Amino acid sequence: MTLDVTDALESLYRERYLQFRNGLAPLTHSFDTAHDVVQEAFARALRAKDTFRGDGPLEAWVWRIALRTAYEHRRHHIDVPLQDWFEPALLEPDRDPELSAALARLPPRRRTIVFLRYFGDLSQAEIALACGISRGTVAASLAQAHATLAKDLQTQREREMAHDG
Repeated sequence: MTLDVTDALESLYRERYLQFRNGLAPLTHSFDTAHDVVQEAFARALRAKDTFRGDGPLEAWVWRIALRTAYEHRRHHIDVPLQDWFEPALLEPDRDPELSAALARLPPRRRTIVFLRYFGDLSQAEIALACGISRGTVAASLAQAHATLAKDLQTQREREMAHDG
């Protein structure tokens, strides 16, 4: 017996709320705003449950709604054209200022993919479905981000060692 979409959405919310909130918080710049976006996204998903075709995971479908909801929230509160990606950032940059600075230097789209992967705990396939891009684009973006971050952080360490030495 297949699970009813309403039941599946309720179960997904109970089991993955924190991943949604934590994945959206860097995009909305606040846990409180991310909470509101998650609430609205699940409410929208429930209202639109009849449009879920089942051609991908339910979670990826909800992520797509959540990202759209976050975009709309950001656009409503900050004048950002819809075609622009988010400007995600660590919520507590003082905990690791070097990492925060290195992440901030990544292009916004790549940074969004990194945050969805490591804060939202989405797989590459889920990110691709949620963002409407290919899995190859996600994989390439993550690989490029890893290389850039590793290089940036290494350069930062070398500067600190030269300054201290």
